[in-house]
Amino acid sequence: MKSLAELQALRDEMKTKVGVRRDSEHRIRIVVGMATCGIAAGARPVLAACIKEVETRKLTDVVVAQTGCIGICQFEPVVEIYDADGSKTTYVHVTPEKVPKIIAQHVVNGSPVVEYTIGANAK
Repeated sequence: MKSLAELQALRDEMKTKVGVRRDSEHRIRIVVGMATCGIAAGARPVLAACIKEVETRKLTDVVVAQTGCIGICQFEPVVEIYDADGSKTTYVHVTPEKVPKIIAQHVVNGSPVVEYTIGANAK
């Protein structure tokens, strides 16, 4: 970094990549648990897959964010999707391979992928 302007440009670029925006601008918010347990279980590639899928599909009304501990470590990696109506769906044991189906079926078409949710996996 050679100047403050260069640092601000980098910050602005990263905001668009990570989706750090006001929630009011977005129809859906995708949150990936990135606490130590989530990272150990593979949350980093899941976060990257979510960002990539949202960018590939050019979903400008969707934000991808990360959070700390969600509190269900045995189900990590965990992805929560908050819909426009305020409802939340919790996906568990998420892999990068599952992300395209979650984005296509839930985010784009509004139908949660039930077999990946905590309700289907809490046995």
